[in-house]
Amino acid sequence: MNTYFIAGHAKLPSGMAAQSVYETLTITAELDKKYGVIVEASCTLATEHGRSFISQLLRGYSLEDGVNEPVRVIKEHYLGKAGNALASAMKDLYKQYETYKQQQTITK
Repeated sequence: MNTYFIAGHAKLPSGMAAQSVYETLTITAELDKKYGVIVEASCTLATEHGRSFISQLLRGYSLEDGVNEPVRVIKEHYLGKAGNALASAMKDLYKQYETYKQQQTITK
């Protein structure tokens, strides 16, 4: 298999529909092993439209290039209450990615 699955988490702001189901917001991503490109992404927003929008927004970014651009795009294009939580979850996902890369370097 040429991909792997990774997740990032952040606390949801109070008063959101998704908060009644989840305490945290999660972004998950399937990444290409060689280039760190987001092949598919999902999140725990309450609406299918929101989840689909975030998936389309993140698809194609390489985490090899860092997290600044995906976070900027989230902040620019997602104007709902969960914007900061989405940005934080993306940063946490990137931290998980960096940890994974370090572990791969150590085991080689």
